Amino acid sequence: MRSMRKWKRSFPKMSEQTGEAQKSANIKKLLSTLGLCARAGKVIYGVPMICDGMRRSKGERPVTVFEASDTSENTHKKITDKCVFYKVKHIRLDCDGASLAAALGKTSSLGAVAVTDEKMSGMVEKYI
Repeated sequence: MRSMRKWKRSFPKMSEQTGEAQKSANIKKLLSTLGLCARAGKVIYGVPMICDGMRRSKGERPVTVFEASDTSENTHKKITDKCVFYKVKHIRLDCDGASLAAALGKTSSLGAVAVTDEKMSGMVEKYI
């Protein structure tokens, strides 16, 4: 029994992980949670659709916008300006558009994704 305890203590705890390993684990959890939001139907895909969704006064408006790290300067400025004007949270992720699209079940690269539900948005933001 004692040897079992020593053996269990020899493993590093989750809080003792290196910064890079913990960061990549959080990105994976964040992407899988975004996939859950997509299956629930609480996601808007793509920059033009997100901008149209922000302009709406009724219906499903974005609560938080998640932007891929490889978007162009023009796209980044467009999303940032719209989010500031319409008072929507904007978060730039540390993953590229292809991995963002793969997590959501899409084939082509995505520049941005918006979550339209407050509770789902809070669930995703927990991993940032």
